[in-house]
Amino acid sequence: MKKTYYISVARGEISQVKTASPWDFRIEATDEQIIQLREYFDEMYSSDWQSFWRAHVPYVQYHYDRPNDGYDHAMKKVYGLIYELGDEEAKQQIETMGIIEH
Repeated sequence: MKKTYYISVARGEISQVKTASPWDFRIEATDEQIIQLREYFDEMYSSDWQSFWRAHVPYVQYHYDRPNDGYDHAMKKVYGLIYELGDEEAKQQIETMGIIEH
């Protein structure tokens, strides 16, 4: 059974309460899909921390940096799933961002 969720990508938040905090996207998802989205957020967060520590090694360029690649890949998975589950407004917003190919 699908329920309505409100998503904030920057904060990695998933809420069923529209007014709990600012949100970016409204989606309809099953419990299993929400678990998958949470795993993608966790993957993004983990890669982001690796990038933070990597930032203290100035001689590695961004495009040769595996943590950044991991973050970018996880971010695309997050937006891809939100696109798949999102309402029409969410789909249009993601399309204009040009983050994923649909």
